[in-house]
Amino acid sequence: MADPKGFLTTPREVAQRRPVPERLRDWREVYPTGEGDAGGDGRGGLGRVLLPIITKQAGRCMDCGIPFCHNGCPLGNLIPEWNDLVWRGEWRGAIERLHATNNFPEFTGRLCPAPCETACVLAIDEATSGGAVTIKNVEVSIIDRAWDEGWVQPRPPEWLTGRRVAVVGSGPAGLAAAQQLTRAGHTVAVYERADRIGGLLRYGIPEFKMEKRFLDRRLDQMAREGTIFRPGVNVGVDVTGQELRERYDAVVLAIGSTTPRDLAIPGRDLAGIHQAMEYLPQANRAALGEEVPGQITAEGKHVVIIGGGDTGADCLGTALRQGATSVVQLEIMPRPSDERPPHQPWPTYPMVFRVSSAHEEGGERRYAVSTTEFLGDDQGRVRALRLVQVRFEDGRFQPVPGTEEEIPADLVLLAMGFVGPERGPLLEQLGVELDERGNVRRDSSFATTVDGVFVAGDAGRGQSLIVWAIAEGRSCAAAVDAWLRGEESALPAPIRPTDRPLAV
Repeated sequence: MADPKGFLTTPREVAQRRPVPERLRDWREVYPTGEGDAGGDGRGGLGRVLLPIITKQAGRCMDCGIPFCHNGCPLGNLIPEWNDLVWRGEWRGAIERLHATNNFPEFTGRLCPAPCETACVLAIDEATSGGAVTIKNVEVSIIDRAWDEGWVQPRPPEWLTGRRVAVVGSGPAGLAAAQQLTRAGHTVAVYERADRIGGLLRYGIPEFKMEKRFLDRRLDQMAREGTIFRPGVNVGVDVTGQELRERYDAVVLAIGSTTPRDLAIPGRDLAGIHQAMEYLPQANRAALGEEVPGQITAEGKHVVIIGGGDTGADCLGTALRQGATSVVQLEIMPRPSDERPPHQPWPTYPMVFRVSSAHEEGGERRYAVSTTEFLGDDQGRVRALRLVQVRFEDGRFQPVPGTEEEIPADLVLLAMGFVGPERGPLLEQLGVELDERGNVRRDSSFATTVDGVFVAGDAGRGQSLIVWAIAEGRSCAAAVDAWLRGEESALPAPIRPTDRPLAV
């Protein structure tokens, strides 16, 4: 293990974000030493700023007899092993152990909510232990240093199998599947309907959460390994599903869960009401210097975000940077408690009150409220929302009499989650079946009901976390490799489609 007394002698310490007034003036990551920061040279980013403290933080790891952090992480990351290597200064060994289970730790180290930390043994009694090991910070420090030192190099296959695989979708699940299959020797082409590769990593995640230079350098590595990228191709329209099956030996659907949940109440047709994923991609493009004709912007507006999750927080941080007059984020659920609820015991991922970087920056969060109507002006634009407080009774949310109110709104953003993959021509052309939840049906090998067609990530699982997407991409790649070879794959498969997170 690392320092046997580390968790007793070293307090938990996490990365400090840049001051709010400073970071609201730009789109760079909220942590210092990112590209363009004063005194920074554009290398490393978050991982670099953590280096002075991270060795001691890694030393807090107890290397438990049963490391529950492994179960908290869908990727099965070898957390105690690379914590020990970091504490000993063996950084190159640490990145080898980290890459053994995770293709893209620079993504998860920035975007994952760290269920591994809530499953850490030190999280059982935080008052005594000082809190969980800062696993996420250690992870991003390892990978950022590895990039700085030139240890992350392309790993092209030694020989090709002659088999061709199409991956539809270039989010984390699709990219993980593509990299694994390429390294196994198959010729892999990744299709993406957007003009650039990356899926939600590119246009859904704001720059202040992950700068796209981290995505671009990983894509460059993949291209050097032999993965073929085909952006700007809408499969199902530009290329039919049947044509794809004729050209390739196997097809992997990694199209995500992109059908947004809507709010069918009076006034929904008013101008100024948009889905979050209409708003965020435009903002990302503008932040990167692109011209966006007719951009939806929050500048000078009263903004209301319906939905209290991560997507809503992304909208909040974006609206504040665009110069919104006010921002209110609404959530129908009651405010979570500050402490782990008794019915969500360790090592599950608890529903507790969390403050993201965007919530630090401003805006108002309101809980246990429901929107009953959108109110418009004479020009047919939204001007206000009619709300009512609610409480959960008899299996549904009931309005509390006498709590009705109106709040001003010039721009409303719906961030209420997603209900499954798009019912577009691709799924019809391939003839795959959907399950009772509206996701693509699959068996224990990630295979759909159509021979040679597989599904990974949110399209088969439903809306979930980036770590589940990468884990599914890796496991799906192993299943595809075994199917193509007609024998057991040598690729690792961390999860099965039926696996579920450590949550209630």
